[in-house]
Amino acid sequence: MRTALRTVVAAAACAGASIVALHGQQQPPPSSGGDDARFRFKSGVELVNVTATVTDASGRFVPGLRQDDFIVYEDDQPQTVTHFSADRVPVSLGVLLDTSGSMQGVKIQEAQSALDRFMYDLLDKHDELFLYRFSNYPTLLQGWTNDRQLLARALGRISPNGGTAMYDTVAEAIPLAKQGQNRKKALLLISDGNDTASSTSIVEVKQMIRESEVLVYAVGIDSEEESGGGYRTPPPRMPPPRGPIPFPFPGRGRGGIGGGWPPIGTGGGGGGGGQGGGWPRGGRNDDRVNVSALRDMTDDSGGRTEIVREARDLNPATANIADELSQQYYLGYPASGKKDGRWHSIRVEVRNRNYRVRARRGYIAS
Repeated sequence: MRTALRTVVAAAACAGASIVALHGQQQPPPSSGGDDARFRFKSGVELVNVTATVTDASGRFVPGLRQDDFIVYEDDQPQTVTHFSADRVPVSLGVLLDTSGSMQGVKIQEAQSALDRFMYDLLDKHDELFLYRFSNYPTLLQGWTNDRQLLARALGRISPNGGTAMYDTVAEAIPLAKQGQNRKKALLLISDGNDTASSTSIVEVKQMIRESEVLVYAVGIDSEEESGGGYRTPPPRMPPPRGPIPFPFPGRGRGGIGGGWPPIGTGGGGGGGGQGGGWPRGGRNDDRVNVSALRDMTDDSGGRTEIVREARDLNPATANIADELSQQYYLGYPASGKKDGRWHSIRVEVRNRNYRVRARRGYIAS
């Protein structure tokens, strides 16, 4: 199993497809339906694709922006945005659900209910999905499909048990997400615990995410609720690990300017023996949700991490993510042509400084 996962990681690293070549003549996007057909460009043009979420000071989505409202920088140099859309486009979305033993009872029930509503009521009929469960290892319950009944039946057969192989699951899901038929590709991860069972490290997972165009979203359940509705006894305080403390997390800035990759945070510890001086393999001395590891996986991609305190809050949390996926801006600009295998930072701004923009932080020009 571990050998297969290492192979998946290596194959994905070789792919490195953050710059996409699109062919054909440019066409205006239709009002609904379709996928990549709406983004056809002159033969030979290579684009860097960016999905941007714009919110006001209250966190509400800002509609009605135009191409001229955006400024895009690569390695701190302004770029010419040649392709733009504010339309809702179909999404290819993978759902990764923690089914470890700690998810028994109210947590898994609330997760199933929230995902049922998410798939049936909140996503568009043109959106396609796949579904993973993970405990001691990842299991693909349903491959790419638009059939919500297939997904619902797979979701209803889940019985929580075992540990939490979160990183292994993301490592398997990223290559599958990249095969989605729609231009916009995303993952939604739901978990209540720290990784305890993966052979893949957080460093490897973050590398794979950086080498893709997949938006990664995570919902962490940071609850004291036990599976039976009671409460966990807080774990005893442990002495800090010897050697350098793995905080603050590196790699959160704008990235290198044309030279090398910025450091990849090691906040997750966990798999791979806790590379980079993180916590020992198996977690942070407790099984509570690892918020730093979730953010390590989501933030570079342009997605985000949302933490809920009770399982019943999964419904509004997933609804917020579905709403965001339907209200994003697409920007594309010509690639520089560099194939240097290095990290190139991306920064997206809007001219109205009162608005906030969240987008992918860069790409690896492989």
